[in-house]
Amino acid sequence: MTATNPFSLAGKVAVVTGANTGLGQGIAIALAQAGADIVAVGRSSAADTEREVAALGRKFRFVHADLERSSGAADVIAQAADAGGRVDILVNNAGIIRRNDALVFTEEDWDAALDVNLKTPFFLSQAAAQSMLKAGRGGKIINIVSMLSFQGGIRTASYTASKSGLAGITRLLANEWASRGINVNAIAPGYFETNNTNALRADEQRNRDILARIPAARWGVPADLGGAAVFLSSSAADYIHGTIIPVDGGWLAR
Repeated sequence: MTATNPFSLAGKVAVVTGANTGLGQGIAIALAQAGADIVAVGRSSAADTEREVAALGRKFRFVHADLERSSGAADVIAQAADAGGRVDILVNNAGIIRRNDALVFTEEDWDAALDVNLKTPFFLSQAAAQSMLKAGRGGKIINIVSMLSFQGGIRTASYTASKSGLAGITRLLANEWASRGINVNAIAPGYFETNNTNALRADEQRNRDILARIPAARWGVPADLGGAAVFLSSSAADYIHGTIIPVDGGWLAR
């Protein structure tokens, strides 16, 4: 830990996938507030995030990448390191969800979620770890998992499988890399106001049922993830490996 502020990310470069909106945007802004420069990775413009980060006096770079294809992971990290000057933090946030009854769930929807939510984060983590070790600095990797890493859910077969798998990969990578100075942990968001939950919030009965189970009595907003992301990215979490921090308004406690 630093003698002054163990939560400071000053001088660090954070790579955040899917930082153009929603949870990724909230995380990127929080990391910038703590002092990190941001490299956003994704297919869509992150202009709104860039404005927020720049307003905080931090540098922002964008790497265009199709995260449905894990084969480009090494190139993505190389571009991120070139753009930011280094890679200290990787946040694997980008994800997709496909909804349908298990009886008719398609192979296409299965493969889509597994590729984006599990395969790509693994190979991005691999490339980031190689970069960190080559630089001799170690680093922090944070995977964004889900409540469905703990529970089965309904009508989300591939999402549940991918997020459960990502929780397991978080532990495996922690086991392999902790002794080499790389912390691998995860955050499990509860029910948040994002594009992925538009359908749930629009369904009056489902919305009412979900809110009834959340002790905090509200949906989360992207800024709610900021504290956990900053903590796990900072030297304050140097002895934390392979853990999953639920940020769920108390959902799992109910």
